[in-house]
Amino acid sequence: MDARTLNPSATIVPFPSSETAATVDAAEQHLIVQAQQRDHRAFQELYNRYLRRTYALCLRLTGQVTQAEDITQEVFILLWRKLDSFNGNSAFSTWLHTLTTNTAISYMRRQKSWWQRLQATDDYEALAEQVVAEPAPALAELEAALARLPERARVVFVLHALEGYRQESIAKVLGITTGTVKAQFHRAKQLLEQWLLPEHGGADE
Repeated sequence: MDARTLNPSATIVPFPSSETAATVDAAEQHLIVQAQQRDHRAFQELYNRYLRRTYALCLRLTGQVTQAEDITQEVFILLWRKLDSFNGNSAFSTWLHTLTTNTAISYMRRQKSWWQRLQATDDYEALAEQVVAEPAPALAELEAALARLPERARVVFVLHALEGYRQESIAKVLGITTGTVKAQFHRAKQLLEQWLLPEHGGADE
């Protein structure tokens, strides 16, 4: 199982919201039970079903292909170890989504430079100016624009707008205030509108 074989341009696959329950079909439930009994073929099938959307979430959170690949592999290693703890009280996709998000945040915290940049400053205008000053790629898709956002804005925007986390939950996970989460989300929206919808006049206030 190797996430490095993925084509990043083909990974825009939606992951169900962390707060939205979904019905697990009978076939998938059977796969889960078999995988919990250490059936490697059943686990491989679950891996095949969820690899791309897991990788897409990791890529959105990190903005870096190499880190997303590493985290994806770590997620499935943990999934094999922790699958027995899935009790069916929530949808499997929701449970895996939470595992992926927690694994990604934990991984990024271990990256000292990333975590320092995330926590060190509230001077968001300065960070945004640094990003805007960089040569602009062809921003044809949201994914490319997300990768350009400063770290804190990207994580907040992805978790709240794309993955359905409440702002209070994001604040707790990242160790920042709810007010900071709101500010980062607002600024991320401004930057994305500036890059993706330039006819709207950009994000200047």
